[in-house]
Amino acid sequence: MRLFKRGLTYLTITGYVGILIFGIFCHTFSFRTGSHPGMYYIVWDMFCGWSAYSIRTHIIGEGVSGKYYELAPGPWGEYKPYGSLGRRHYDTTGDAWLRIAMNTLDKTEHEPMLRILCIEEAWCKKYNLPDMVWDRRYEQPKDFQNYYRLRKVITPEGIVAQSYVPWLTRQRYLQVNDNPRLIADMNRGRPFFAATVGSRVEPPSPQHDPDVPIHLASPVGN
Repeated sequence: MRLFKRGLTYLTITGYVGILIFGIFCHTFSFRTGSHPGMYYIVWDMFCGWSAYSIRTHIIGEGVSGKYYELAPGPWGEYKPYGSLGRRHYDTTGDAWLRIAMNTLDKTEHEPMLRILCIEEAWCKKYNLPDMVWDRRYEQPKDFQNYYRLRKVITPEGIVAQSYVPWLTRQRYLQVNDNPRLIADMNRGRPFFAATVGSRVEPPSPQHDPDVPIHLASPVGN
C-alpha cells in the first residue's frame, strides 16, 4: 500500500512537471496552441490581452449649427451585455460604431449632421480604486488623468472618412521612435527591395505614421 501511494505521488509530480514543460515549449515555439480545446488548460495565459488602462468610447454627432449630439447610448437606453458597461465600450476595434451611430440617427429627429466623431477616452486603471483604498496604497493624492483621442470621422452618409489608431498604439509608436538606438537597429535590419521601373529605381515607401489619418476611398459610383 505504501509503495502504491509513493508511486502515485511520483506519477502525479512527474505528470504535472511534464505538462508544465510541454506548456512552456508550446508557448515558446507556438506549437499547436489552438489545436484542441484541452490546450487551453496547458497554455492558458491569465493576463492575455490585459491592459493597464480603462477604455471608453464616445460617439458624437456634430450638427450643421455647431451643436453636438450624443449618439450612443440612444434615447431608448443602452444594452449592457456583461455588467455596467454598454456594448459600445467592448468594441475596441470600432467595427460597430458606424452602425450604432446610423441607427440612432435613423430613429431620431435632429438637424442635418455635418459629421460623426468617434472618440476614445483612456485612463490608468489604478484611478478606479476607491479613495479609502488609494490612501492606504499610495502616499500621493489621487490626481486623475484621462486622455482623449479621435478614432474615426464618419460622414452623414455613413462613410468612414478618417480612421486613427488607438491611443495605446500611438503611445507605443512614440516610445519606439523616442529610442535612437532602437531606431538605428530597425533601419539597419530593414529589408530593402529595389524595383526597376524603366530606368528609375523606386525606393521603399516610408513607414506610415499612425497619427496621420487614413483616408478611405469612397464606393465606386459616388
